[in-house]
Amino acid sequence: MQAMVYAAPGQIKLQDCPRPVIKDPGDAIVRVTHTTICGTDLHILKGDVPTATPGRILGHEGVGVIDSVGAAVTSFKPGDHVLISCVSACGTCGFCRKQMYSHCTTGGWILGNSIDGTQAEYVRTPHAEMSLYHIPEGANEEALVMLSDILPTGFECGVLNGKVQPGGSVAIVGSGPIGLAALLTAQFYSPGSIIMIDLDDSRLEIARRFGATETVNSSNGKAVEAVMALTDGAGVDTVIEAVGIPATFELCERLVAAGGVIANVGVHGKPASLHLEALWDRNIAITTRLVDTATIPMLFKTVAANKIDPTLLITHRFKLAEGEAAYNTFANAAETKALKVIIST
Repeated sequence: MQAMVYAAPGQIKLQDCPRPVIKDPGDAIVRVTHTTICGTDLHILKGDVPTATPGRILGHEGVGVIDSVGAAVTSFKPGDHVLISCVSACGTCGFCRKQMYSHCTTGGWILGNSIDGTQAEYVRTPHAEMSLYHIPEGANEEALVMLSDILPTGFECGVLNGKVQPGGSVAIVGSGPIGLAALLTAQFYSPGSIIMIDLDDSRLEIARRFGATETVNSSNGKAVEAVMALTDGAGVDTVIEAVGIPATFELCERLVAAGGVIANVGVHGKPASLHLEALWDRNIAITTRLVDTATIPMLFKTVAANKIDPTLLITHRFKLAEGEAAYNTFANAAETKALKVIIST
């Protein structure tokens, strides 16, 4: 089969690879029909994720059709259309019993990380009973790719951890795909204001179309002043960090109001300074999280009810044979205006 392989730091290649086979009774082999590229894949290419080593097939998102199942799999059969969660969960370990599926002792975020992933014609999905979801007949399967990771990540790590409340104020630092996913799902809770902060005016314009009440271009270094002007000097109740670099996390520290929450979503490859000299008396909370995908069933219902439209996040489409071009497009989003790309097999 063909697959996108992390060849070396900074190098992604389309290669011929062996088709996966059932290894454990709980496995399923899925013929991937649509997948995508995540910002985390770019972090892997930069060397920020040491558990992902050269030779790994990347990707942890996608939809497809069951090709075969292990002896312990009873909920799925060949021919079923399924959504692949970015997190594999056994369902029985101590972490899974707390719905911390990302920390499953035999799963977690392993696809495209410690085992081969979804940017391929076929993928082996461990713990299939807990890690796959039936796709309703007639559903837009491209849209549902966004439920593998990006929407639950923005919702769980940003909105839920950030304790977004009706009438509250929210600032989202980073108007990329994850920040926009947080923007879409924050509106479930009717906050009074959602301020999007980014360097790119075109992404800020998209954020306005998606429901942002205010936008701030931070390229002039005056984002703090702009947000304080919008909040009468108080700062915001929830600040969501959706980039993953020291400068953006430290910006969040300066934006949060007394009693507020900083919800980190970004994948950080370098240390960021925590300015406790300014925050020790501010009654704030700082949260971190790797998505657990526990909210996928709920998000399925919101999509089915047309409460959110994940296709808004899709800007480019490629065939798997064009995978290298897809990576180039996604990695150069400032020039290409890419949000999420769909790769079809």
